[in-house]
Amino acid sequence: MKICHIITRLIIGGAQENTVLSCRGLVKKGHEVTLMAGPETGPEGSLWPQAHESGARLIKIASMRRAVRPLQDFRAFQELLKHLKQLKPDVVHTHSSKAGILGRAAAEKAGIPIIVHTIHGMSFNRTQRWWTRAAYRALERRAARSTKKFVTVADSMIDQAVAARIAEREKFVTIRSGLDATAFAPDDAERKRVRAEWGIGEDEVVVGTVARLFSNKGYEEIIAAMPSALQSFPKLRFVWVGDGAYRSDYERELQRLGLTDKVRLLGLVSPAEVARMLKGFDVLVHASRWEGLPRAVVQALLTEVPSVSFDNDGAPEVVIPNETGILVPYGDVGGLAEAMVRLAGDEALRMRLGRNGRSRCLAEFDSDRMVDQFESLYAELIRARKNQ
Repeated sequence: MKICHIITRLIIGGAQENTVLSCRGLVKKGHEVTLMAGPETGPEGSLWPQAHESGARLIKIASMRRAVRPLQDFRAFQELLKHLKQLKPDVVHTHSSKAGILGRAAAEKAGIPIIVHTIHGMSFNRTQRWWTRAAYRALERRAARSTKKFVTVADSMIDQAVAARIAEREKFVTIRSGLDATAFAPDDAERKRVRAEWGIGEDEVVVGTVARLFSNKGYEEIIAAMPSALQSFPKLRFVWVGDGAYRSDYERELQRLGLTDKVRLLGLVSPAEVARMLKGFDVLVHASRWEGLPRAVVQALLTEVPSVSFDNDGAPEVVIPNETGILVPYGDVGGLAEAMVRLAGDEALRMRLGRNGRSRCLAEFDSDRMVDQFESLYAELIRARKNQ
């Protein structure tokens, strides 16, 4: 099959890692794969090196940017249309909001028969103003007309999309976002090395976070929960993996609260280094205000690190109470602190939840399984079209 994936940008993030792994796996299966993306990167880091190693043909869409800029967006549409007319792929598979809207419009205009779109997280969500949500809903409904199948990374995304009348339920299928599980595994020796680098003792409990230092990732709630958690369990230590535009704001707030010496900000690290850092965690806290399915939680569970998370979006599909972690009502700062303290004080519980989590995630989130499901989906859609 000739398959073209389109995504807005290749920063280090869950949707981007999913897309690159999909391209790599489909190339290994013998398909002709093209990946189109905008050139934009940022403090999150870039996945362009991994994209080059995937074996897919890469095309940078010079005008593709995350921000809404009508003139530039029209140019990006024209670029996409030109390339799609030349490539004539059997399948166009789009990812993320901007590429999802422009890519599907260009594919429809180019006469591509099979158009698939993955919802990694809803383009409209509770953090936006009402008119922004309304505009995105309208755009998504229009794009849905040409979409043969929607892929979601969590069942909750299907419920939200159907409730918003994007499309009928029959057009959706959940395919878990796969990752390379070999990179994520517990390792006692590496754990000791990583914690020694941080200057953290074995009697201290590390609560880690892997996310951009940006609004909506929940750092405001984490910071608000820290004083209470530390008062109840003074040996808590916090490690943040990631960088972003709000770093200086968070550093000032930590200083104001007298918490600077309790938190290590590691900044931007490579995907391989993220896997190594996770081995030093005891607990992962995920407080994002909206997200499809939290990839960092899956990575942590594969490393046998249990999670504390708000109960929104796809989080309850991986953070299962008394099995893989603790769920807290969305926005409940006091509950977030209590959950961190509970896990910090019960090593046996952490170990049990971590082992359960690794077992579940190995079965559900393997990248080869994801690629097999994509290949089967494309083939099924092509067969159905031929039989029309």
